[in-house]
Formats: sequence, C-alpha cells, structure tokens
Amino acid sequence: MVKLKKYNVVLKHFVLFLTFLSIISCASHKIYVTHIDGKQVGVTTANPQTQEIEDFVKPYRENIDKDLSAVLAYAPETIDKSKGQWQTTIGNLLADVTLQRGNLVFEKRENKHIDICLLNHGGIRAGIPKGNVTARTAYEIMPFENSLLVIGLRSDQIKEIANYIIKDKKPHPLSGMTFTVGKDNVAKNIMVNGKPLKDDSIYYVATSDYLANGGDNMNFFKSGIKTYDLDYKLRNLLIDYFKEVDTIPVINDKRIFTE
Repeated sequence: MVKLKKYNVVLKHFVLFLTFLSIISCASHKIYVTHIDGKQVGVTTANPQTQEIEDFVKPYRENIDKDLSAVLAYAPETIDKSKGQWQTTIGNLLADVTLQRGNLVFEKRENKHIDICLLNHGGIRAGIPKGNVTARTAYEIMPFENSLLVIGLRSDQIKEIANYIIKDKKPHPLSGMTFTVGKDNVAKNIMVNGKPLKDDSIYYVATSDYLANGGDNMNFFKSGIKTYDLDYKLRNLLIDYFKEVDTIPVINDKRIFTE
C-alpha cells in the first residue's frame, strides 16, 4: 500500500515535469519566414489567366453598366454649382430633396419633423447636364458613401449655421431656412420654415455623416443634443428621387439675402 502511494506521488511529479517542459517549449518556439515563392503575372489580353478573369467579370460589369445607364428622369437645362454667390441650382435641389425624402423616414421612425437641411458645397462633385438623367448621374454627383443623419440643435446653434455660411463665403446647400446677411456680416432675420427663430427651441437638421462629425469645420454639429442615423445613403436618396419624378425642377428661389 505504501509503495502504491509512493508510485502515485512520483507519477504526479513526472506529469508536472512534462507539463512544465511543454509550456517552456511552446513559449520559446518561434516561427520565422525563411522562404517566399512568387511569380510575376502580366496583366495583358494575351495572358490566358487575364482572359479568364475578363470572362468572369464581364457579365457583372455589363449588368452594372445597364443599371447605371437606365434613364430615370429628364433635366430641362443644366443644373450645376458654377453660378450663384449664396445658392446654386444644384445646391437648392440637393438640399430640398434631402429634406423631403429624409422626412419620409424621420417622421415614420421618430414621429418628428426635419426643419432644416445643410450640406456642403465641396461635396457636390458634378452637375446634372441637360438631357436624360440616370443612376450614373447620381454617382457622379455624390461619389462618396455619405449617409443621412439628423441632429437636434438649439436655436443658438442655428445662428452658428448662418454665421458659418457668411464667414465661409460658399453656397452651401440649404433648405428650410432663410436669413439676411447684415452690413456687419452677421446673420439677421433668421427664419425656419417661414417662422422667426425661437430662442430655447430645438430644431432638427439633416446633414451628412461627414459634416455631423465636424467635417469642413462645421463643429456646431458635434455639440448637438441628439443624433439620428437614418441608414440612408445620400446617393441612394437622390436615385430614389430621380425614379419618382419625370422632369427635374430648376430651383432658383433665394434662401440668403443681403442688406
């Protein structure tokens, strides 16, 4: 009986010793790259591998091109961002469309109403040429993957928006809001949806995720009281609008006035 106990003790010590050696072995074992094999494959039409790739990709490319080329609407004249000190026809269009279509989601999801839309002039990368309008047009206008966000801002932050536009001196797309640039370059007569700006009120502003994070120095968005992500790409929003209209309007109404 005593011998059996001694045997068990020795066995336990032996197992512990092997475990220790195993741990030490794993800890000290390192893997190194000693050799790399590779070969250069020329991307030419003469290369059979390139032709295989081309044959595989071709039907997908053709289907995508077909979808992008489908006519969705018609532009009676060129709508671009080249003319206008405080507004442009394409800026007015994008801001109005974003506010309108954003409200379809925001009102249904949050039971709230978007008051204002503010986008950035630099985010518009192309105009809408006179003639047929396609999904490709939307991709050219908005090549980025920006999403629509709605941010609750206080009335003093709405004043910051107006003064930012005056200071930046660019025709940023604006909808739902009008104001006058005073002789002292300070915003006055700020109106939201045709009504004077109310102190201590909350207004819901639609914008892109890029601007919501302080892009283009629009830092007033970063201090909003609440942010709502509508899971809606601005480009997709524009495509949906094209699908619903026959002729795209040319919007020339003024949103910003000067003394």
